[in-house]
Amino acid sequence: MSEPSFTLLLRLLTPSLDSAVVSVAPTHVLAAALFRLAHGAPYKSLARRFGFDSSADACRAFFTVCHSINLKLGHLFELRSDSDRVRTDFGWLSLPNCCGVLGFGRFKVSGEILGQNGSLLAQALVDSEGRFLDVSAGWPSNLKPETILHQTKLYLGVEEARDLLSGPCYELSDGRSIRQYVLGDSCFPLLPWLLTPYAKPKEGDGDGGLISEEMAFNAAHRRAIGLVGMAFGRVRRRWRLLAKEWKEECVELLPFVVVTCCLLHNFVMKCSEPNVEAYLVPLREGEEEEEEKFPVFDGDMSESGEKVRDALAAHLNRVCLRR
Repeated sequence: MSEPSFTLLLRLLTPSLDSAVVSVAPTHVLAAALFRLAHGAPYKSLARRFGFDSSADACRAFFTVCHSINLKLGHLFELRSDSDRVRTDFGWLSLPNCCGVLGFGRFKVSGEILGQNGSLLAQALVDSEGRFLDVSAGWPSNLKPETILHQTKLYLGVEEARDLLSGPCYELSDGRSIRQYVLGDSCFPLLPWLLTPYAKPKEGDGDGGLISEEMAFNAAHRRAIGLVGMAFGRVRRRWRLLAKEWKEECVELLPFVVVTCCLLHNFVMKCSEPNVEAYLVPLREGEEEEEEKFPVFDGDMSESGEKVRDALAAHLNRVCLRR
């Protein structure tokens, strides 16, 4: 993080950092927390480097900063506040009225609490540039994606409160209109507001058996769905504490740190910091990112969702024919 961005962040979080550790200046408290996030440094190392009296003080300072970031920067999840920009920016994929792309990030946890190769999942909605619009973290990896979805504030905001994705419909050139929607991977159910790819009717690579409209939709969907992995990949590269395997005794704190890092990711984008690929080395062995693989949803599909997807697929096919 550059000095101007650090100074701005310090100003935004002050005075909440003043009481973190009385003997250590807020500048050092914030620097220590960012250093731990960026390098995965243990608290003992933070104490030596930044002047804390003990590892316990360093730990308290770290979580004070995380709490303050969650409290002061929560507005950077902009699904509600900046939906017009989000929809407009999906124009590069010819996806009118699209409000984001939904997927998962996986964070490794050691021990037996989550079983062999256990992890915690974070469901995230991202925009066309990889900003996080909504994050729900802390779900055990043995839960089905649709089970997680139904318990998130995003789902409740659309289906029950009806204060999300409730804006005006967009009229297509053929006279059909489509409501606001998000794209989701095939592990999710097809809903009127959550559009998943068309299933391939036969085994094998490619889109064999799909008609041109369905292929056009799946092609646009593939380009968009990669935005989730890109966003989580950048988070892991910049904040390497999340690239490490967490001990099971710390598992309750992991979701809190995940959300903190997602907010910091949005903050550095807002500050126009360069993408991490430009200057950070690749992840080390044992820190590799895993491509998320979940079983294809095999439940009932929404008829209304099928109509919205078909209308969008026809639009995308017309766009392809004009190119």
